[in-house]
Amino acid sequence: MNTPVEPSSPNHLSQRSMFNRMTFAVLVAGATLVGGVAALANGTGMCGWHHGMMSGTHSAADASAHVDHMLKHLYVEIDATDAQKAQITPMVKQAMNDLLPLHTQLEAAHAQIVQGLTQSPIDRAGLEAARVAHLQLADQASKRLVQLIADVGDVLTPAQRNALATHLKTMHGKAST
Repeated sequence: MNTPVEPSSPNHLSQRSMFNRMTFAVLVAGATLVGGVAALANGTGMCGWHHGMMSGTHSAADASAHVDHMLKHLYVEIDATDAQKAQITPMVKQAMNDLLPLHTQLEAAHAQIVQGLTQSPIDRAGLEAARVAHLQLADQASKRLVQLIADVGDVLTPAQRNALATHLKTMHGKAST
């Protein structure tokens, strides 16, 4: 016997929609910060980050060298003091160390999606499990990135934060406001 499903209340749908928008905004903000730092390093914009350091597998040493290079350019862009550099560098490296395992897990979830898609019949349960894994990984990554953004922001002066924000807006083709 099929029991009709009660539609979600408008308030619940509104809260869910707000959560999805906030999650997306946090991911975009984190990706913008990380991508902006990477783009400063190699002048390629967001594609440089996606197709550079974050694609494929890289050793911890490769990732660390890449972060060092990015930070060097970031520090020039925001005119960071030596004291700020001494505070920010370990924060960014720790975040990198925290995020690298998530990248590996994301690749595994992606492989699970591809495998589920190629099954005959389609492995809907496998696809759903991979979707849930993606969401959990995205949530973990966005939380870690927001923590990094806040921690770095605490070290920077308001003028430096504005300079960084202006640079990121310019990189993404948006006029500064």
